[in-house]
Amino acid sequence: MTEHLIYQHVAAAVIFNQRGEVLLALRPAHKHQGGLWEFPGGKVEAAENVLEALKRELHEELGITIMRARPLIRIPHHYPDKSVLLDVWRVDAFHGEPHPKEGQRIEWVAQDKLAQREYPAANLPILNAVRLPVLYLVTGEPEPGWSDKAFLDRLERCLQGGARLIQLRAKTLDQDRYRTLAEQALGLCAPYGAQLLLNAAPRLAQEIGAHGVHLTSARLLELERRPLDAGHWVAASCHNRAELEHAMRIKADFAVAAPVLDTPTHPGAATLGWQGLQNLTELATLPVYALGGMQAEHLALAFRHGAQGIAVVSAIWNTPRPEEATARILRENTAHE
Repeated sequence: MTEHLIYQHVAAAVIFNQRGEVLLALRPAHKHQGGLWEFPGGKVEAAENVLEALKRELHEELGITIMRARPLIRIPHHYPDKSVLLDVWRVDAFHGEPHPKEGQRIEWVAQDKLAQREYPAANLPILNAVRLPVLYLVTGEPEPGWSDKAFLDRLERCLQGGARLIQLRAKTLDQDRYRTLAEQALGLCAPYGAQLLLNAAPRLAQEIGAHGVHLTSARLLELERRPLDAGHWVAASCHNRAELEHAMRIKADFAVAAPVLDTPTHPGAATLGWQGLQNLTELATLPVYALGGMQAEHLALAFRHGAQGIAVVSAIWNTPRPEEATARILRENTAHE
């Protein structure tokens, strides 16, 4: 963030009920950005931390008490007349029945219907943060001598463990074999409701009907605009502030910051560390995954430093039981919701 700007610090909540619906509130017409839907919350007062402010606001506005919550995303945004810093938390358990104590209109909305509402511009990145899982699985390279079947069997075991967002990274393959493997992987993902992003040219994702593309930092910097429409995911690898700013400029949906820690796939590479990750997430106006040396026990740290979750290669793909390694990370998430 630019240090000389004065931000209005706002705490906001993505509140889930037991049906997986999200609570929205309609801003009164006389307020800033009036007549638009928003995620409930309000200003962080002096001497309050964000969670304290959120608990107070939700009790005052909705009559509920937070029981379980964690950070989701922080969004700096500049309107023509003010700058805001949205500190957004995910609330998965609360006491009481939400009701509009201040006369505002509220509605529970299914996650797949959220994009049909109109929101203040600062709220838009929250929609992607709600849709994205905490785990982004990056496949390992096909090993020498592996058949496509062996690779796909390993991918299916990850799907059985709960992986639902996958990047097909197979740079050692020629274009024809990569395409064939991608088509097979896409068919494998379908019964699980999993989404497959290709680490390849964006046009290939369109041609085979993949869910999106993952841009290497080199491919990212070659682009002047978003390469796919809003119906596809566009993700980008970012190693520094300049790359992240470029990802935001082309309107990528999410970024992967790497490497956070030492990683077997890039031994000796300079690492961001947790503070470096936080420096990027505080700048970002899109969800950011932490990649590099990530294990299940790092998930809580990733949340604490502003990340959407963790992107994982070796700690899942290279283990004897990838389905168990996947499930372990997802159990760790449940423990921190």
